Amino acid sequence: MPKVLIADKLSPAAVAIFKERGVEADVKTGLSKEDLLKIVDQYDGIAIRSATKITADVIKAAKNLKVVGRAGIGVDNVDIPAATAAGVIVMNTPFGNSITTAEHAISLMLALARELPAANASTQAGKWEKNRFMGVEITGKVLGLIGAGNIGSIVADRAKGLKMRVVAYDPFLSAERAEDLGVEKVELNDLLARADFITLHVPMTPETKNILSAEALAKTKKGVRIVNCARGGLIDEKALKDAIDSGHVAGAALDVFEVEPAKDNILFNNEKVVATPHLGASTSEAQENVALQVAEQISDYLLTGAITNALNMPSISAGEAHKVRPWISLAQNLGSFAGQLTGSSLTQVEIIYEGTASQLNTRALTQAALAGLLKPMLSEVNMVNAPVVAKERGIKVSETRRDRQGIYEGYIKIVVTMGDTTRRVAGTVFSDGRPRLIQVKDINLDAEFGPHMLYVVNEDKPGFIGKLGTLLGDAKVNIANFTLGRSAPGQDAIALIEVDGQVPDSVIDALHKLPAVKTAKELVF
Repeated sequence: MPKVLIADKLSPAAVAIFKERGVEADVKTGLSKEDLLKIVDQYDGIAIRSATKITADVIKAAKNLKVVGRAGIGVDNVDIPAATAAGVIVMNTPFGNSITTAEHAISLMLALARELPAANASTQAGKWEKNRFMGVEITGKVLGLIGAGNIGSIVADRAKGLKMRVVAYDPFLSAERAEDLGVEKVELNDLLARADFITLHVPMTPETKNILSAEALAKTKKGVRIVNCARGGLIDEKALKDAIDSGHVAGAALDVFEVEPAKDNILFNNEKVVATPHLGASTSEAQENVALQVAEQISDYLLTGAITNALNMPSISAGEAHKVRPWISLAQNLGSFAGQLTGSSLTQVEIIYEGTASQLNTRALTQAALAGLLKPMLSEVNMVNAPVVAKERGIKVSETRRDRQGIYEGYIKIVVTMGDTTRRVAGTVFSDGRPRLIQVKDINLDAEFGPHMLYVVNEDKPGFIGKLGTLLGDAKVNIANFTLGRSAPGQDAIALIEVDGQVPDSVIDALHKLPAVKTAKELVF
């Protein structure tokens, strides 16, 4: 039974889902890093919110860890590169709190427009300063969205309902999607110049850090109001304070800060600033949703191999997982076959998907093939980190998809290039779900993958098979399966021999001494 640690406070419904699905769940919240390091190797998965930090040290100590699930969007508290290197999948739940966060942004915008927090404090202090608080209407005003993804699109919908005009800056927003949302797609400088209100809905990346810098704020319309429910660090807080103090920016409403918990901030104690303690996802509905989602996603992965909302791995649905699993096994075995025959001078990999294989999740298949290919050379490689490792080593990876052309319903072919040398290996999945090797060096054959196999290339000459069998028999190497293929009579031939255990080096040496043998190597799968 898989075992999961719930390290941060989640809805009890999450524990119930784990139990119903057959996953053991321990709830241990508020652990210190030292305490977490002591127990983390007991778990296959960890479910967290924002409090627990999954650092490189934690991942290194978690010898059995397969998946980290974040109940929420942000994964600033997870070392994703370290997780990827260790083969740990990192998931989040990007949609469970979208409505809640969007509603909070709209609420802050309205509070900012009518100066509600300051008016409330004044009134409850016994003052009646009716003429002091002069707000602005939002009807007819221009709302500038920086980021028009899931949350941003909900904000746009709500803002249009409030009769605002919406312009959006998002490099990934297509013209068609902008039309569907009813927003005008603009460049950032245009948005800054036109917007009466600006709200941010982008992740924290090197490209978005301080996207509202002093220079950007200087380009905004005088009297602009700014809302941030996304991530601290998107706004230069010192520059924002200066712009508010000068009167250029009329006010700001912030739910997130560069340093959190934000107990002392340069923007505090200013009536022009509305501040909340990272409440974007803080509704009972949102917390229930993300807890349910993270429990379902972790359970699906540990029990079926389904991958949902992963940040370092292609998604594979639960329905797809059953169908794609034998093809993943095939891709990994084909990669391993090629990798065990390939030197470190590998420069290029082409993976060809035909027929049935071309209709599957080829990103996952490619990652499996690369993992198999690179593991004989680099033992730390796995299906999650293989693309990163290949890129770091300058290996060019390409995919080709095509409709069915040959005798098989579908197949995968891997072509690896090492300098002037090219190797080709292909395989398919039969109707019984078993991966089969169908071609090596353009020579057709039909072989199953066994745990231990001998790969022998020889000149096609009479009597060779008898000599080969005799040598293995004399060495007490038992043959489980024997497959032959050749390019043409008298030309290169290949023998693939599944044996019952590890082959001694002395047997490999003896094989090399047989007349006509060009290559002899043990392969392990």
